[in-house]
Amino acid sequence: MIPSLHLVAPVFATDPLYAKGIGWIVLLIVLVKVLVVFGALMVSVMLMIWFERKVISDMQSRIGPNRAGPFGIAQTLADGLKLFFKEDLIPDKADRFVFKLAPYLTVIPAFLAFAIVPIGGEVTLFGHTFELQLADPPMGILFLLAVSAIGVYGIMLAGWASGSKYPLLGSVRASAQMISYEAALGMTVVMVVLVTGSLSTRAIVNAQAAHLWQWNAIRLAVVPFLIFFIAVVAETNRPPFDLVEADQELVGGFHTEYSSIRFALFFLAEFMSTITMSAFTVTLFFGGPDGPVPHIPYIAWIFPILWFLGKTLVFLFVFVWLRAALPRLRYDQLMDLGWKKLIPLSLGWLLIVAGFVINGWWGVAMVASVVVGSVLLTRAFSIGSERESTRAVVPQVGLRLWSRAEQQPPTSPTEGGDR
Repeated sequence: MIPSLHLVAPVFATDPLYAKGIGWIVLLIVLVKVLVVFGALMVSVMLMIWFERKVISDMQSRIGPNRAGPFGIAQTLADGLKLFFKEDLIPDKADRFVFKLAPYLTVIPAFLAFAIVPIGGEVTLFGHTFELQLADPPMGILFLLAVSAIGVYGIMLAGWASGSKYPLLGSVRASAQMISYEAALGMTVVMVVLVTGSLSTRAIVNAQAAHLWQWNAIRLAVVPFLIFFIAVVAETNRPPFDLVEADQELVGGFHTEYSSIRFALFFLAEFMSTITMSAFTVTLFFGGPDGPVPHIPYIAWIFPILWFLGKTLVFLFVFVWLRAALPRLRYDQLMDLGWKKLIPLSLGWLLIVAGFVINGWWGVAMVASVVVGSVLLTRAFSIGSERESTRAVVPQVGLRLWSRAEQQPPTSPTEGGDR
């Protein structure tokens, strides 16, 4: 036993691995879990890029990558090696330290967020029982929100440190987009916390394990799940919300001045965030690794992992499907959807969920009456202001028309008659 680390064990009391304190075997298991999760996530990114290219090519009646490896599965590895050995360029006017740091500020948060995703159930190894999850802190959801917000800094600093106007404009627009949809995403996560009563991701999964109807997507009446997924698509800069790299307007966006491996890190972060957020969608709304498990000795622990991978793959396919099917939105449409649609809807639904949790259907009725009254009152004030503005504008328009008519010279009755 390591005395200096034994005091840390109560912090991780939710994981049975730390129930007896922290020893060398526990540290070895944690190290192996870190390496396995990191390697699996990196391989998943490579497979996700190949999967997206093949699915889109099938939707467009093309072949897609088919040369590097069987079915072209090694094409992503070949592209990564090519970018790794390309020349690394740094603009003369760039802030060199921040310019080099920015790509890592986008990659690291995506990996850290995946660390609290429950991938499977519990496994016993060397006399120690542990969860198939890298970490399960009691405040896991707060950790998710904090880490996802850090990614904005990487994008903003990348555009600012490039020393060019176009990347700066792209980073400002990307930051505004991510912040706009962060509010709606956060409120949907709060709804999940309200109905499950815990900030731990493992506890959220366990709260949905009783029955299919206990999945949060069903308990919350689907709407929070839809808001969350739309916000996730915008947060990860995926089509149709890929305004960050609107090449016809910004020459590539915030990463215009990047090349070589640093250029690849931004796309690595984007695809890693796509996988991470798909996994969180499954965790928060669809029971995570929960599913029917046959009682087969020695291999029963594999089936929760398969359930988790299958559910995550469905949402990854939806990401690809959206990219192949929908055109890119205009920036004003993007902002209107976030601020005028998703945030009011998520706020109203959060009030309804809170009312139901506190006082059942009576709470829902009281909240609904308050919401409807607020909407009607706001609408009445807006109609009144519109009428006042119309009364002020109409006399001015009439005066202008009258003055223009007075200034025009009279025309003769026969003018233009012969034409």
